[in-house]
Amino acid sequence: MSDQRTASRSPVWDDGEGIPEADTPDGAAPAAADEPRHPFADLPLEDDGAPAGEHLFNALRAVVDPEIGYNIVDLGLVYEVTKPRRGHAHVLMTLTTMGCPLTEVIHQQCSVILSAMPGIDHVDVEFTFSPPWSTDNMADYVREELRAMGMNV
Repeated sequence: MSDQRTASRSPVWDDGEGIPEADTPDGAAPAAADEPRHPFADLPLEDDGAPAGEHLFNALRAVVDPEIGYNIVDLGLVYEVTKPRRGHAHVLMTLTTMGCPLTEVIHQQCSVILSAMPGIDHVDVEFTFSPPWSTDNMADYVREELRAMGMNV
C-alpha cells in the first residue's frame, strides 16, 4: 500500500531527485546546437544576400523611442529603408521634435539592429524634417493608447 501512495505523490525535491533539468515539457535539457543560430536565420534573402527592404523596415520595430516608449516604426518616424548598394542599408526617418536630445541613441539603435541582419555591413541613418512628423503618422493602436493616457494626439 505504501508503494501506491508513493507513486501518486509529487516528486521528492529535498535531495535533488525529480528536479527537471530545464523548463521544457519533458524536463530534459534541449539538445545543444553545434553552432549558434543567427537571430535572423529564417528571413528569406534576396540576390544581394540581404533581406528585403520590408524586413529591414520591420526590424526597426525593435528600436523604441526612449521618451515616448513606442517603437519608431509604429510612431511613424521611419519613412523608408532602402538598400542603395550591396551590404548597405539606408534609413530615412524623422523625429518627433527638431533638436531631440536622444537623436544619437535612436541613430545607434537603428545601426545596431540593421547591421545584425545578414548581408548588411553598413547602415546610414538620415534624419529629415521634410515632411515634418505628425501624429497622423502613428499606428492607430499607438494613438489610442496615448489618448487613453491623457495625451492630446
